[in-house]
Amino acid sequence: MASNRPAPEAPFGSYDPIGHPTVSGIPDAAAPAATVEWNPTEDTVRPVRGRHRVVKQRGGLARSSTVLGVGVIAAVGAGGMATAHDKPRVAISLPDVNLPDASSLPGVGALISDDADGKADTAEEAPAPSNLATLTLSADQAAADAQGAGTEADAGEALRTRILQQVEQQQASAEAEAQAAAEKAAAEKAAQEAAAQQATAEAAAKAAEAERKRAEQEAAAKAEAERLAKLAASYALPTSSYTITSTYGQAGSMWSSGYHTGLDLAAPTGTPANAVHGGTIKSAGWSGSYGYRIVLELSDGTEIWYCHLSSMTVSAGQTVSTGETIGRVGATGNVTGPHLHMEVHTPSGGGIDPLAWLRGKGLTV
Repeated sequence: MASNRPAPEAPFGSYDPIGHPTVSGIPDAAAPAATVEWNPTEDTVRPVRGRHRVVKQRGGLARSSTVLGVGVIAAVGAGGMATAHDKPRVAISLPDVNLPDASSLPGVGALISDDADGKADTAEEAPAPSNLATLTLSADQAAADAQGAGTEADAGEALRTRILQQVEQQQASAEAEAQAAAEKAAAEKAAQEAAAQQATAEAAAKAAEAERKRAEQEAAAKAEAERLAKLAASYALPTSSYTITSTYGQAGSMWSSGYHTGLDLAAPTGTPANAVHGGTIKSAGWSGSYGYRIVLELSDGTEIWYCHLSSMTVSAGQTVSTGETIGRVGATGNVTGPHLHMEVHTPSGGGIDPLAWLRGKGLTV
């Protein structure tokens, strides 16, 4: 088992804090004051080995202020790279102090250079002052990289903002298009509904107009029927038991005018000829091709001619009533057989269709 070697004694024993020699820790007044500073060296102070070896202190007195400054700069540079996205760059300045080298301090050099391994560790952990510029440049480069990362972050944020703006614009455009389509659909639907309502209104109007016309026609027909009924009560057929053989306007060579000017009602000779309406006998006598003819003038100036009579029972100027017998059917004049030739003349003297005139008076012929 190894034992600890005793440390060599100092040349003058022990010393008090101000450099005076002491004996057993008590200052010796007779001893001369130290005139030479005692600086331990590797020869005078040997490292203690074994169980009681003193472990080297790292980060303590073995590090100079310059080394500490370099560590601070490196730490700040690392922190800057970690927080470059969030914090601005921080300038760090250290005072330029002239501190002695750690190996020249009394009792420290041996601790630093304990052995070859210790020297290697010290050299590795405490870079030379010439490396300070390199570390400073590395910190600046880290700050520049952080600044570049910040610039890239700003560019990314700008791109993100632009994308969000485009998304919002597209969304707004889509919403506007949807709203426009909805408004167009609503307008088309409203137009269709309006057109349908208009068509319905027009159909209803047409139906109402048709109903109105139908009602008017019915009312007119009813009024005409009433009028004809009244007229029928005041008008009468010119004869009875007859057969229509010729009508008004019928063409033929047997008539001097080239067409038939009246209505022929064939009936046996002696059949009564009646006044169609009340009026005055304008004339009664022979009239050439008409044979015996009676002219009845109505109150409105219309003349009714009764021709080819076999006999007459009235005279000119006589007033007759509706349905009164004024003569008898015969075959006098230019005829082919017994019949009543009837003509209707307007007040102006022109002839009209007797069949239409009779029916216009409500008579069924």
